[in-house]
Amino acid sequence: MRCWTFWISVVLGAQFVVLGCGDGFDGSDTGLPSLDPTRQAERERMVERQIVARGVRDTVVLRAMRQVPRHLFVPVSYAPQAYWDGPLPIGHGQMISQPYVVAFMAEALRLRGEDRVLEVGTGSGYQTAVLAELARDVFSIEIVKPLAERAAAQLTKLGYTNVQVRTGDGYEGWPEHAPYDAILVSAAPDHIPQPLLDQLAVGGRLVLPVGQKFSQSLLLIRRTHSGNERTTLLPVAFVPMTGAAEEK
Repeated sequence: MRCWTFWISVVLGAQFVVLGCGDGFDGSDTGLPSLDPTRQAERERMVERQIVARGVRDTVVLRAMRQVPRHLFVPVSYAPQAYWDGPLPIGHGQMISQPYVVAFMAEALRLRGEDRVLEVGTGSGYQTAVLAELARDVFSIEIVKPLAERAAAQLTKLGYTNVQVRTGDGYEGWPEHAPYDAILVSAAPDHIPQPLLDQLAVGGRLVLPVGQKFSQSLLLIRRTHSGNERTTLLPVAFVPMTGAAEEK
């Protein structure tokens, strides 16, 4: 059985290494694929045990987490672990985030059905699909071309028609479709990218991790008529933002 080590953030925000070798789970979470190909029961357990138990209460977000088939957004070799409580590798040095973190960030955005959302860091497309369940339009940028292409294909296959994915450097945002009601960033720069602030509508919300590899905070920034309001949400550990973010 494959073992792995990865960094995650939990409800208290502490960062620590979790070593997983198939132990620590009860008989209902064996890591084996469900006889039900939709794996709906596993998603229900994931939502109740990992997300609701840690304080996420937005019913629309919880419905989206129950709806989106996470196992279809991870490499086949990791599909058995898709609903475990942690991130997983998706190739090219990138990760699919822990389910709780995905739900927490989505809830922090306070999305409404008519919102236009920019996502920086498409990755596997899983968070993109969750956002697509919550908003009218999602524009997602991924700097790694194979990931962007794979995510776009999977989102199309699953019938998401309100998503556009392109390959590019998310540091600069996607100005052609600005302003955005919400922006979510799933890779950590060491500062807040000014282009993203510039593309945020008045009243809009930006959620992103900021900091160095082992010292990051998840921030919520609200744009107001007079400037920006900043709230620190919790400590996290994301992969670093690459591209222009490394040069600024």
